[in-house]
Amino acid sequence: MTAHSGSCLCGKVRLRTTGALRGVVFCHCSQCRRQNGHFVAATSIPDERLHVEGGENLTWYDASDGASRGFCATCGALLFWKRRTGDDTSIMAGALDEPNELRGAMHIFVVDKGSYYDIADGLPQHARSTPCIPVDGD
Repeated sequence: MTAHSGSCLCGKVRLRTTGALRGVVFCHCSQCRRQNGHFVAATSIPDERLHVEGGENLTWYDASDGASRGFCATCGALLFWKRRTGDDTSIMAGALDEPNELRGAMHIFVVDKGSYYDIADGLPQHARSTPCIPVDGD
């Protein structure tokens, strides 16, 4: 079975996953840009296959009526994005240890992207969000 591990910058929050991860979605929305300083690259996994150690160091910010963002209270590293009504969690791809098999899947909220860069990787682009992308092997 596929497994991944990762952490925040200081290591106080560690994560493990079991099973395949979704392809990486690049989100260019204004919230992701403001919190991350650029666009976000995130994969996703069902909650029952995500295990977090050091959860007492994890802080959740209610970014909107529909979703929260989880980050390390010590180093500030953005780790998770979670829809309030969903049963899966997005994991910031950069928090995962290398090497891993992750590949880009698409760009979303491209109408909100920063004017200082171009998207030229050939992946599908969506003006806003898009329906859920299945996890490989599902």
